[in-house]
Amino acid sequence: MLKRLNWMTVVNTVILLFAGALVVAMVQSMINPTVQVGDKGLPYYSTADSTLERAGSDLYRSLQCRNCHSIWSVKSIYQSVPAPSLDGIGSLRSEEWLYNYFSSDNPQDILSTRLKTKYKMPSYASLSESERRTLAKYFASLRVKDWYLDETILAEQKKLTGK
Repeated sequence: MLKRLNWMTVVNTVILLFAGALVVAMVQSMINPTVQVGDKGLPYYSTADSTLERAGSDLYRSLQCRNCHSIWSVKSIYQSVPAPSLDGIGSLRSEEWLYNYFSSDNPQDILSTRLKTKYKMPSYASLSESERRTLAKYFASLRVKDWYLDETILAEQKKLTGK
């Protein structure tokens, strides 16, 4: 009879401990509710109208920018150059800055790079002014939502500083 009583005591103790933990968890969730953050949607968008979208993407293709850069995180299957993504470049650089960059005889004078010479950004100074303006306007239209830009900047800072 003593063995049976000890076994029942152990079972009852385990049940009481489980029930107590459950009650504590429920009370904690009422005091500090977890807020579910919904899907914020895609962070990428463009302010370009259909004419600019067509002209800019045609230049992007004809100049073979996709060989090094991606837009909306879509990469060429042949891409092996560590060039920056152009996702949201318009949220980081102004149209005028982009125009000056594309017009420079040596873009590295404006934005230096550690890439090997064969991978460095080529000059588009030989393009017509209209084409350079179109490129600048098109890339300036490629934006990201503020929340994504903030998260990206924080991630970059963490990567650079380790904090």
